[in-house]
Parts: sequence; structure tokens; C-alpha cells
Amino acid sequence: MAELLTPDLCVIGAGAGGLSVAAAAAAFGASVVLIEKGKLGGDCLYSGCVPSKALIAAAKHAYAIARAGQFGLTAAPPEADFAKVHAHVQDIIAAIAPNDSKQRFTGLGVRVLAGVGRFKNRRTVAVDDIEIKARRFVIATGSSPAVPEIAGLADVAFHTNETVFDLKVRPEHLIVVGAGPTGLELAQAFRRLGAVVTVLDAATPLAREDPECAAVVVNGLRDEGIDLRSGIEVVRVEARDGGIAVAVRTTSAAEGETASEITISGTHLLLATGRRANIEELALDNARIKRDGGAIRVDESLKTSNKRVYGIGDVTGHAQFTHVANYHAGIVIRSALFRQPAKLNEHVIPRVTFTDPELAHVGLTEAQARRQRRVIRVLRWPYHENDRAQAERTTTGHIKVVTDRRGEILGASIVGAGAGELITAWTLAVTEGLNIRAMAGIVVPYPTLAEIGKRAAITYFTPTLTQGWVRRLIGVLRRFG
Repeated sequence: MAELLTPDLCVIGAGAGGLSVAAAAAAFGASVVLIEKGKLGGDCLYSGCVPSKALIAAAKHAYAIARAGQFGLTAAPPEADFAKVHAHVQDIIAAIAPNDSKQRFTGLGVRVLAGVGRFKNRRTVAVDDIEIKARRFVIATGSSPAVPEIAGLADVAFHTNETVFDLKVRPEHLIVVGAGPTGLELAQAFRRLGAVVTVLDAATPLAREDPECAAVVVNGLRDEGIDLRSGIEVVRVEARDGGIAVAVRTTSAAEGETASEITISGTHLLLATGRRANIEELALDNARIKRDGGAIRVDESLKTSNKRVYGIGDVTGHAQFTHVANYHAGIVIRSALFRQPAKLNEHVIPRVTFTDPELAHVGLTEAQARRQRRVIRVLRWPYHENDRAQAERTTTGHIKVVTDRRGEILGASIVGAGAGELITAWTLAVTEGLNIRAMAGIVVPYPTLAEIGKRAAITYFTPTLTQGWVRRLIGVLRRFG
């Protein structure tokens, strides 16, 4: 007979979101079953955030050595030993893995099951010969790389983020299909580690971001020697001369005009063309859980059409970031355990593209704000006017803050060194509905990059300085000594 478990919570998927739910629920004394068919830690730990940032860190050090002459230092040109770079990436994964291990979660009181969780009905999930009838279920199965339909792709070797970090030999010429954050981050990392890199995309690179800020990143990548091409359709791929040949044509040819086709030859192919939700093995129909496109449909409380079941993270089709999955986890804990009316607010979720310079954003972009508001203010300040940026020779970039006419902060975009760290203060401002006066009045240590944000905030009041009544007031007060 099948073993029957009746926990308070059953979590399917042990990536970032699932682990956060399981750990928090167990800490509050709830009984938890956690199901994972692969390794605990999921994509973020083994093929996403952690290895990519470890690779980017290695590339950043190589770039710093190459620029040492600007600081009066003499250094030999860096040479990447890719086997050692690979070992560095694996060391970082190994250092973090114990935090996500079965042993840790078992110690927290979580029952960890290895296998595929499938719904048998609205209230039951089965893993092999074990059945779980939980009070509430959480689907946190994440996503996988979306492989586009390209002629010849089935007959050639290619990489996605799930395999590219296994490389122990540097690619001589890496062709990247996809100019979103992942594609550009990895393109720059491999370029700095000595590879020739070509990036292809049918659309505009970083199309979701503020165009002015995105242009700073794109221009920086091109300056480093990356061949970045937009408006490109990949027609077919084939193995050739021990490498890969990619036939492409432009997508911007005039109507009635045949676009020319060219072939780009490289040694390795990386597909960074988005992700798809992992829902195929869940048997959602048995639980009467509805889909929305290729993802699970959830409401503002992250409940599915089966009110006993929540969906969090990538599987919901929302922004595919680890911090979003963790944010979702907090909402589910408040709703499922404490019955609080917790709801999703996507407006307060920041995002970062970890290129150099970094690009970070929270809230409304300028274009979004103009569509929603009659009157807005756009405040700016450049990195090159910041003393710390000058000292470190990181003067490329700027901050761009959007407020309404009364000064409420609607959004902020930062492109430049440390943008991912600097956006946190602006995330708090957007979350709490702060007025720009709060950011203008804050005391910021000198010299730090954080002064860039304060200087931008102060410009909100610049028009006041030229108003006649201000000068008249000063004149009146001057009479009193």
C-alpha cells in the first residue's frame, strides 16, 4: 500500500522559491513535505545566478588586470586558464550548496522526497508509492531554457545556461543567440576571458529596459569588441570544419525586398532565447489547475484555479528572477499559514542586468510613466560628476529618476558601476511611496557612488532656485541681519 503523508504544506520543486517556502514554514512549526526530482538548489545554484556571477567575477578580474595601466601599474596581459576558471565556478557552487542541501532541510524538520510530484486529484500529489494529502500545495518547479525552432539545430552541438558552465576549454569564437540580460552577461564574460564573441537577436537588445540606459550597456559591449547584431533572423545552423556555421538574414528589409543571407562561422553556439515553465510532469488537469499560455495561472495572492494550490517563481510566467521567487515565497507564507490577505505588487520588484556597466531598474520607466501620467519629472545625474567614480575610473553611466509633479518617486533606472547595489534604496522609495524630498535630505557618506542618487534628487528643486519669489524672500530676510 502507498504511504500516506498529511503535512500542512507540500512544496513541489526545491529551487530558490521552494526552499524559501519550506524553510520559513518549518521555522513557524508547520509540517512540510518537499519534493525535488533533481538537486536541491535548482537552476539558480547549479546553472543560473551562482555560476554566472562566478564566471562574471573571473572575467571582471581579467578586465581589471588589462586596465591596470590606467592606475600606474604594470601587469602582463591576462591569460585565462579555462580549466581553472571552471574549477573556480564549481568551488563557488560547492561553497553555497550546503545551504540548500537535503541534510540541512531534514534538520529543519522538512520531509524531503526525491522524485517527480504529480497531482492525482485536487487534494493529492503522488511521488512513486508515496501519496501526500496536504492542507496546501505550492508549485515551485521553475523553468528550463526555451530552445527555438531553427533548421539543423537537432544535428549540432549547442549550449544553454544548463551546459555552458561545464566548458573547460575557452571557446575560440562563441556565437550567442539572444541579446537579453543572460545573453549579454555571458557574452561579455567570455569576451573578457579571451573569446571572440558574436551576439545575434531579432529584436532590440535589452528591449525591456529604458532605451537611453540600455544604449550605454550596448555601446560598452561593442567597445570591448563584441559583435552585437540586432534585427537578425537565424535561418539555420550546421556543423562545419569542426565548428558551427550560422546562416542569418536581416529582418528589417523593406517590404517586397529580399533580405540578404550571410553565414557566420564560430566554434561554439550558446542559445539564450528565453525560458519555459516546467509544468509538463505535474498532471495539472487532475487538480483542475488552469494554465495561462505555457505557465500556471495565478491570482494576486498567487493562488491557482485550485484554491488549495499556489504557484510561485518562474512557473507562473512572472519575471524570472530568484528574488522574485523569494518574494513570492513570502506572500505564500503569509497567505497559506496565517491567512493574511497578502497580494503581489510587481511594481516594487527591481531587476538587474549584470553586465559592466550594470543596469538596474525599479518601478516605472520614463516611457511607462508618460503613458500613465499627464505630468512627470525626470531627474538625472551622471557618474562622471561623482568623485568616487572618478577615483576608480568608473565614470560611464548615470541615474534616471521619474517622479510625479508632487515629487512622489515612480521609478528609477541606474546604469553604471554598482547599479545593482544602488537600486536597493530606490526600491525602498518606490515600495514605501516616498517623496523625492526624502532622498534629497538623506545624509550620504563621502565619497561613495550613492551620492549620485542624492545629487539627482536635489535637481528636483533646481527650478525653484530661479523663481523670483525665492530671491525676494532671501532679500527680505537679509534685512534682519
